[in-house]
Amino acid sequence: MKSVSAFAAVVILALGTTAVSSQQDPIAARKALMKSNGQAAGSLAKMVKGEAPFDLPTAQKAFVTFEDAAAKMPALFPDNSKIGGETTAAPKIWEDTADFKARFVKFGNDAKAANASVKDLDTLKAAFPELAKNCGGCHELYRIKKS
Repeated sequence: MKSVSAFAAVVILALGTTAVSSQQDPIAARKALMKSNGQAAGSLAKMVKGEAPFDLPTAQKAFVTFEDAAAKMPALFPDNSKIGGETTAAPKIWEDTADFKARFVKFGNDAKAANASVKDLDTLKAAFPELAKNCGGCHELYRIKKS
């Protein structure tokens, strides 16, 4: 029983540390979420292009990744994270916060809808462009392009 309690304490501490860490370094946290989004989008793009076979569990995992990121991202842009950490966040984020946050709501809703509607390659091909437009549109306005 003591080992179960000790394990539970370690898990709770680890989860708490992760939450505190993302509050202390929102730039690192948002970069990690964006990296996950990129990997998820890449797996979907490979299916759409015929470079990988359609796999429903992989597609569903990607949509859940997008939903999770959409829910978490708005909180990861506090005023103190405008610079540092090699951020590519554009100042426009803090100038038009309402639009910026609304884009994450739309992205999350579109990911949720895709998760409910995608059942095969054809439905993925129909849903994927809208998801990609969310990413591209936000990056175009709110990300500083690297040279």
